[in-house]
Amino acid sequence: MDATVTIEDRMRAALADLTRAERQLATHILRHYPVAALGSITALAKAAEVSTPTVVRLCQKLGFKGYPDYQGALRTEVEAMLVSPLAKHDRWAGGVPDTHILNRFADAVVANLQATLGQIDHAEFDAVARLLAEKGRKVFAMGGRITHAHADYFVTLMKVVRPDVTLLSDMSNTWPPALLDMRRGDVLLVFDIRRYENSVLQLVELAVEQGAEVVLVTDRWVSPAAAHARHCLSCHIEAPSAWDSTVSILVLVETLLAAVQSLTWGETEGRLKRLETLYDRSRFFRRHR
Repeated sequence: MDATVTIEDRMRAALADLTRAERQLATHILRHYPVAALGSITALAKAAEVSTPTVVRLCQKLGFKGYPDYQGALRTEVEAMLVSPLAKHDRWAGGVPDTHILNRFADAVVANLQATLGQIDHAEFDAVARLLAEKGRKVFAMGGRITHAHADYFVTLMKVVRPDVTLLSDMSNTWPPALLDMRRGDVLLVFDIRRYENSVLQLVELAVEQGAEVVLVTDRWVSPAAAHARHCLSCHIEAPSAWDSTVSILVLVETLLAAVQSLTWGETEGRLKRLETLYDRSRFFRRHR
């Protein structure tokens, strides 16, 4: 097997040659990748609504002896991806091409963006936009150590698009008052990329207990919080750096904002006009002379 081809890539390439039940299983795994396949074979078969022999046959078609062999390879692949910044730097720095870092980094970011937009299901994206736009639902957002900035950016602009939008702090002592105001049907938008943070998972579990609908924006190895999410949008984030690139996440956030704005324009237009009036009265921006 080609070591450069991931298990996810192999599964996507094999879809056209699978039986109906195998394709149903593969689609389920890809939709919840890789979390769905990290449990027992019976749990996976039940979640995908197929038989355990179907799981075995799919693994064999992908080139594995059986489910334990497939799962072992998947765990090894995931562990290799969940590495520290130092390990990531060592992994790419040894074989850097001669091109300038600007070119190499730009190539990686463009590839990430293309891969991200190519794998996101349009129907699921539209469902997320409708959920965020729906009146009567309050929207909360939270990110991790790195992605908190994306949650902050999302909330800053979404507050203009619609009312009842709140940024949650990553400090757990602030959660109880926020959860107190969270009602069944409200939306929690969560950002969580490798290395996945326990605090994010804890908040998601508490929010689900309150009846919130969770939308997870994660990477292609998928945060454990996906097990509690109604919708999961995965982004490609690898870059020639000790840190991952979050450009694809930013583009996804801005596209979601545009989609929600389009759905709520009747109300959003009035909010924008009132906001501009308030800016003018407070002389918030410098005037051009």
